[in-house]
Amino acid sequence: MPRALLLFSEGLDSTLCALILKREGIEVIVLRFITPFFGWKYKDSPHLFEEKIKALGLPAGRVVDITEEYLEILKKPAFGYGDYANPCIDCKIFFLKKAKDLMQELQADFLVSGEVLGQRPMSQNRVILEKIEREAGVEGLLLRPLSAKLLKETEPEKRGLLSREKLYGHSGRKRDFQLELAKAFELKEIPTPAGGCLLADPIIGSRILRVLKEKKPLNPLTAELLTFGRHHFDGDLWAVLGRNEKENLRLERVIAGRLPLYTLSEPAPNLAVICGPIDEENIKNLLINYSKKAQLKLQRGERVELIAK
Repeated sequence: MPRALLLFSEGLDSTLCALILKREGIEVIVLRFITPFFGWKYKDSPHLFEEKIKALGLPAGRVVDITEEYLEILKKPAFGYGDYANPCIDCKIFFLKKAKDLMQELQADFLVSGEVLGQRPMSQNRVILEKIEREAGVEGLLLRPLSAKLLKETEPEKRGLLSREKLYGHSGRKRDFQLELAKAFELKEIPTPAGGCLLADPIIGSRILRVLKEKKPLNPLTAELLTFGRHHFDGDLWAVLGRNEKENLRLERVIAGRLPLYTLSEPAPNLAVICGPIDEENIKNLLINYSKKAQLKLQRGERVELIAK
């Protein structure tokens, strides 16, 4: 049985590609790359990924943490960013290179991606799609089932591993075609159009661009911290505060003694100093700004203490 290695974003397009290949008698290995910006929930809960793959009726999947390598690309993408901090073209090239490296180990005959011609004018036009293949060294190896009939014939098609007639010629940004196909496959839950990359989120993306512009430390720890909390920038100081109990607990877990962590003697956020000078009076005042109980206590003339955790 022919075997395909599918780059899986969890979005609707890549989900449909998995089902199309399965229908055509192709064994599909689902490959999910993760960083703090996408797919991170599988870092500590791989069973969630296994359940998702099982729900699609697929036999196998692989989760690969690429954080350290990916951050180097994020710092200086050769092809620039999208609307925010999303280096879409560099990202796709990197994914395909990593996937190609895994082909022999996983005994895959070809690669598959859910990209649709013209869906994103800047990163999914014909010129860029072909450029991505060349830069990644996967010309002829990469099948895009949803737009295959509009693109060059691939090696798996030429070898008769699957019929080009059973593939599709969809293009453009409208998603009616994908939704109809999802109904035909009787998908019980329709995934979101994209895979939920936080780099394209206006708040988080802008925050990351600021960190890069100001040359603040970007490493696996700070990358995860960038994805949640309230971030405070003041000169050289960069601190992150939990916005609720869930984020307070997450801060404690993520930091695990690696950064200075503070709170107040009254109910208040946890605050971690990522970098910059530690002025305890300044930190205390910052925490008080987000603690109504601490403010009321001070108004009564009572003391509020800063606590290092």
